[in-house]
Amino acid sequence: MAHTGEEVLEKIKQHSFDLVLMDVQMPVLDGYKATRIIREDEARQHKRKLPIIGLTAHVLAGDKEKCLQAGMDDYIAKPFHTDDLQDKLQQYIPMLAA
Repeated sequence: MAHTGEEVLEKIKQHSFDLVLMDVQMPVLDGYKATRIIREDEARQHKRKLPIIGLTAHVLAGDKEKCLQAGMDDYIAKPFHTDDLQDKLQQYIPMLAA
């Protein structure tokens, strides 16, 4: 768990993750900018693309596109049902589908 986008970046540098659930409205550095930085680092270092699912309370037209433009792979609107989250996770983490 990270409370700011800066904490997200530090945790990703220190640990290996299978997937990131990225809140788009974090203080200091929002999820959009943190995602862009992650994608730039991946490209520069020729790393595998870490799946990032944006979490947002916004469900207006264009919000999904904003997440995708920032480099997120998908998004889910808050509040969400646990079954909806499980369905998203199964798309990105094959071992959960088994």
